[in-house]
Amino acid sequence: MIGRVLKSTGSWYEVLTEQGELLHARVRGKLRLAGINETNPVAVGDRVELQPEGANAVISAILPRQNHMLRQSVKKKGQAHVLAANVDQVLLIATVKQPRTSLGFIDRFLVSAEAFRIPQIIVFNKRDILDEHEAAQQANWVKRYEALGVRTLTLQATHDDLTAIKKMLKKKVTLIAGHSGAGKSTLLNRLSDRINQETANISSFSNKGIHTTTFAQMFQLEDDSFVIDTPGVKEWGLVDMDPQEISDYFPEMRTIRTNCKFGARCIHLHEPGCAIIAAVENHQISLDRYHSYLSMVAGEDNRK
Repeated sequence: MIGRVLKSTGSWYEVLTEQGELLHARVRGKLRLAGINETNPVAVGDRVELQPEGANAVISAILPRQNHMLRQSVKKKGQAHVLAANVDQVLLIATVKQPRTSLGFIDRFLVSAEAFRIPQIIVFNKRDILDEHEAAQQANWVKRYEALGVRTLTLQATHDDLTAIKKMLKKKVTLIAGHSGAGKSTLLNRLSDRINQETANISSFSNKGIHTTTFAQMFQLEDDSFVIDTPGVKEWGLVDMDPQEISDYFPEMRTIRTNCKFGARCIHLHEPGCAIIAAVENHQISLDRYHSYLSMVAGEDNRK
């Protein structure tokens, strides 16, 4: 049998077969030892082969992935954690405050998606709590990312009409991510009566979100529309990216970098004749984006 993984709790999986049957499945032992350098070799969204095991099933193989979204594992250095596989687009819930989503975090998320050329959406939530200065900052962020071809929305997830975002999600498999407390679960609950994710207030002690989602899960909005909820992410570390390739995942750098004097060998730090550095000096490339790029190339722990 062939099925798609809808839910992962770490040891057991919910899999929807091509015949529409929902099965509980575990991973065959040797599959975990197949040299997969990931904390979760089977991810939500994976298409898998199944073998019956009583009332349950065993996952015997993972079919080739169209793509996946992954980040550096927080607990196991040198390993990747796959958030989801076979997605059509990714959506990041970001907030200017309560909690603050840094530009560095946003850029790392976008780079991870761009590595597989996965289209990106940023939803800036909690616009209702912003003062004049913060609202202007958010407007600048929107302008910055829309100029890069990233679709953006600003909203108040608790009350605003969601017609625009529902149109974006239609006929797609969408991974939804964000910091704990950014409003991801609130938004999901309002998108469909089928979804009932737990929500929590911001911690008054740390001014950060409290984890409510503990595992990834796919939900069906309509017959042809799915969303994947993921646990709140505090930081986003890149995986298996060489310094020479990172600029290819910055759309504004991708074409310009071919004009560098040293071509593909240039990593745009201080090389003479670097077209990227010249573009930053000429304000063609945002200084903030360039700083994000530098932190990624240096492998700095600047992921929050």
